[in-house]
Amino acid sequence: MGKDQELLQAVKTEDLITVQKLLQRPKPGKAKLLGSAKKVNVNFQDTDGFSALHHAALNGNLELISLLLDSQAMVDIRDQKGMRPLHYAAWQGKSEPMKMLLKSGSSVNGPSDEGQIPLHLAAQHGHYDVSEMLLQHQSNPCIVDNAGKTPLDLACEFGRVGVSDTEHAEQNVKRDSTDPNGTSPLHLAAKNGHIDIIRLLIQAGIDINRQTKAGTALHEAALCGKTDVVRLLLDSGINATVRNTYSQTALDIVYQFTATQASREIKQMLRGINEEKKCP
Repeated sequence: MGKDQELLQAVKTEDLITVQKLLQRPKPGKAKLLGSAKKVNVNFQDTDGFSALHHAALNGNLELISLLLDSQAMVDIRDQKGMRPLHYAAWQGKSEPMKMLLKSGSSVNGPSDEGQIPLHLAAQHGHYDVSEMLLQHQSNPCIVDNAGKTPLDLACEFGRVGVSDTEHAEQNVKRDSTDPNGTSPLHLAAKNGHIDIIRLLIQAGIDINRQTKAGTALHEAALCGKTDVVRLLLDSGINATVRNTYSQTALDIVYQFTATQASREIKQMLRGINEEKKCP
């Protein structure tokens, strides 16, 4: 194993003493004796593109991150997926390593190959403090990844209440909603049954009747058998008569695609709403 691989392995296993030894600068007199001895490459990458700093950020080891940065490690070095050390620190919810990387100039809005910035990862995994830190460093919460999702979309999809309930939620839910092929935080939360998220979004002023090809959030909740979500949306004034691009109402979808106990309750609720609307 060469020195470069040895450094990578030592950081991966958090062997601080070996890392210090490998990165130690020889004294002037000793440097002459060593002559042209090969210096360890602090930015060496394995076949996955992982560098020592990637491993240190993933482990959240502050001493190793500091040592590597002091030894000229590239703060925004990218692996084979375009992920930088800051991405991995955000993914793990490591606030102190994040501070260190940001202080060293890491790009807060630099995307991976999948179009995700560190805020996407922090939001998806429910790391509230890290998400707030990134926002304070001017991370853009409206950036969409390759799947067309913003950090707020991911927080709503995975039910991360703390992240969704930031002061920036209102700004996000009011972004452009004209794309009929897109989705919305409300659709994602409804599909996955995240009641608390839906309440927060409604409070933040999201357009409850926003439509995609599949219809409104009510269509999503009805199709997925989310009884409590259907009840909340109806109580919040969603329009149950809206038809999707296939000319189906939420009730039509329940009749056509589902036959569970939940679907029976949902049918009853939707029929009740329709009957109320027919009454003079």
